[in-house]
Amino acid sequence: MPQSDDKRLVDLAARIEQDDPHFARSLSSGRPAKPREYRHTRAWWVLGIGVILLFVGLVMPHGLLIATGLVLSGIGAQLFDPYPPRRDSRHRHSAR
Repeated sequence: MPQSDDKRLVDLAARIEQDDPHFARSLSSGRPAKPREYRHTRAWWVLGIGVILLFVGLVMPHGLLIATGLVLSGIGAQLFDPYPPRRDSRHRHSAR
């Protein structure tokens, strides 16, 4: 027997609340915010700081600044991924 539309909507609302609570709260308050997939402010800041440190490290030949800039740039680029891999205990144990 097919599920009712109400049950599907309740399931969808529960998944949205679990995935992105900020977005779900903003919808319920009537003032929608951008979903997590479109919020990149932190990623831009980390990437910008990383590029600045990399440039400063290249201008002043300093290996630690270059390495820090490269690491922060990599972290910033990784933050742009809208669907990061999730840790799920079910998948960890299935490889045995």
